[in-house]
Amino acid sequence: QVLLVESGGRSVQPGDSLRLSCVASQRSFASYALGWFRQAPGKKREFVAAIGWTGASIKYGDGLEGRFNISRDYAKIAVYLQMNSLTPEDTAVYYCAADRRPQRMHVVNWIDEYDIWGQGTQVTVAS
Repeated sequence: QVLLVESGGRSVQPGDSLRLSCVASQRSFASYALGWFRQAPGKKREFVAAIGWTGASIKYGDGLEGRFNISRDYAKIAVYLQMNSLTPEDTAVYYCAADRRPQRMHVVNWIDEYDIWGQGTQVTVAS
């Protein structure tokens, strides 16, 4: 069974930084773009960031570039999300997801193009 497992979510204070990790269970994920989405209570799931299968293509959600940074480790088949200067508006469950198409040239932010999802990790930002 193909799995994506997120970790690193916890409660932090405004202004803190946090790094989320997502590890894939199969080496074939090295050929897929990987993305992060988040869902706050009562809101739709939204795109946070994605990184292409070569690492050359990266996209961020509106207003997140400069504060969030996505990276991947091919040896560990992992993707990371470094989040800085966190605010209460960043409170959400963060999900890792894999692109449905292998070796896509440019990453996309369309949720329907991601078909394998992790279970999510909770990030809470509060003073």
